[in-house]
Amino acid sequence: MIKNICCIGAGFVGGPTMTVFADRCPHLNVTVVDINEKKINLWNSNNLDNLPIFEPGLAEIIRRTRNINLFFSTNIEEAIKQADIVFISVNTPIKTSGIGAGEASDLKWVESSARTIAEFAEGHTIVVEKSTLPVRTAQVIKEILDNNQINKKNINKVNTFSILSNPEFLAEGTALNDLENPDRVLIGGSDELSINALKDLYLNWVPIEKIITTSLWSSELSKLTANAFLAQRISSINSITAVCEVTGGNIKQVSKAVGLDSRIGDKFLNPGPGFGGSCFKKDILNLVYLCKYFNLPVVANYWDQVIKLNEWQKERIYKKIVEKLFGNLSEKRILILGFAFKANTNDTRESAAIQISKDLLNEGASLVFYDPKVTKKQILDDLYQIDEIKKNSFSKNISFSNDVYNAAKGSDAIIILTEWAEFKRIDWAMISTLMRSPSWIFDTRDIVNDNDIKKTSLNYWKLGNAQLD
Repeated sequence: MIKNICCIGAGFVGGPTMTVFADRCPHLNVTVVDINEKKINLWNSNNLDNLPIFEPGLAEIIRRTRNINLFFSTNIEEAIKQADIVFISVNTPIKTSGIGAGEASDLKWVESSARTIAEFAEGHTIVVEKSTLPVRTAQVIKEILDNNQINKKNINKVNTFSILSNPEFLAEGTALNDLENPDRVLIGGSDELSINALKDLYLNWVPIEKIITTSLWSSELSKLTANAFLAQRISSINSITAVCEVTGGNIKQVSKAVGLDSRIGDKFLNPGPGFGGSCFKKDILNLVYLCKYFNLPVVANYWDQVIKLNEWQKERIYKKIVEKLFGNLSEKRILILGFAFKANTNDTRESAAIQISKDLLNEGASLVFYDPKVTKKQILDDLYQIDEIKKNSFSKNISFSNDVYNAAKGSDAIIILTEWAEFKRIDWAMISTLMRSPSWIFDTRDIVNDNDIKKTSLNYWKLGNAQLD
C-alpha cells in the first residue's frame, strides 16, 4: 500500500501536482524535494503571495495541506528513503553543446535523479517519469537503477525498482483545474502491480474511464506529440494573421468560423505573438532530433517548420512596430504590457516578449515594463541572460512601473504582449492624453475593444486585422 510519495523537483510541474495529490489523498504523506534551498524556502514561506510560482488557486490549497500531509524539503536522502513512489519532475532543457545541441534534451538532471534514487531508496520503489522527456528516457533510468540494486549500506539487501511514465498535460494558468479535472491521465509501463498502484492514487478523484494505460514508449511519445500538435495549431493560426492583414480579413472572425467546425474545434486558435512556455519549443525540437536520428528527414523538416513560423511571427511584429514608428526608435519610449508567455502565470520561459524586447532595445528604444506577476529581476535575467555587453548597453534604456497610467506618460507606443485581464479594462481615453503624439497601440493579443480606440486620437495596429491599419 502506498503511504509516502516523494517528488524530486519543486518547479512548475512538481509543486502544483504534488499539492493536488496531497489535497485529494489526505491519507498520503507527500514530500517535494529540491536542491535549490531558496526555492524550498519560498514554498515554505508564511507569505503565500511569495510562492515561487503563480497559479490561480494554488495558495489556497497550499494553506490547507502544507505541513499537514504536504512538505517541502531539501532533505532529499530522507524523502527518497521513506518513499514508496518517487516522481522525477526536474528540468530537461535543450542541450547547448555536444551531440544534438540545439535540439536534444539535456538529461543530466534526470540521470542525477536516477542515481540519487538508486543510492538512497530502500526496498521496492516505483519511479515515475513526470518531466517531459524524449522517447526511451525510461530506458536510461532503468539501466541506472538495475545496475545499482545492491543496498550500499547493507550489501545483503537488494533494492528493486519499477519504472512508469506519467506525463503531465498541464497548461500554465489553468494547471490546478487540469490536475483536478483532467482530460486524461496517462500511465505507461509494463509492471501491472505498479501501474495499478499509481492508478489507485488517481482514482481518489479521477474517473476510471479517464485513466489510460500504455507501454512506456507510447506514453513518452504521446506527450511529445500532444505538445507538437498544440504548437502546430498556434503557428497555423498565426500564419493566417499575416494573410488577414494583407487581404483585409479579420483573424477573430476567421478563427471563430474555423473553430465551429466540429472536426477542428476552437481550442488554441487565438492569435498571438508566438507560443512560449517550457515545453512546446523543447518538445518539437526533441521530435525533430528523434526523426533525424531515425533517418526521417521529411518528418523532421515538417515539425521544424512549426518552430520557424513561430520565430517569424515575433520578427514580423517587431518589424511592424519599427515601420509604424517611422523606422526609427532612437529616444522613443515604449511601454511593454506583459512579459509572461501567457496570462495567469509568472513563467517567462520562451516568452515572445523576450525576443521582441531585445530587438526593440537593439533599435535604440527605451522600454518600460509592466507585468502584474513577473518580477523586475526575472525580466532583467531574461533580457541580459548573463551577457555583460548587453547588460551595459541595455541598462540605461530599461525601466519598470507598477502602474499602467504612470508608465504611459510620454510614451510613443504601447505594446500588449500578454493577455492579462486587467489590460482589457484600460481607459484608452485617459491613455491618449498621457502619450506623446503621434502615439501607437500595438495589440498582439486582439484584446482591445476597437470602439474604445476609435474614440481617441491613438493610432492602432491589431494582429490579424487590417481594418484599423
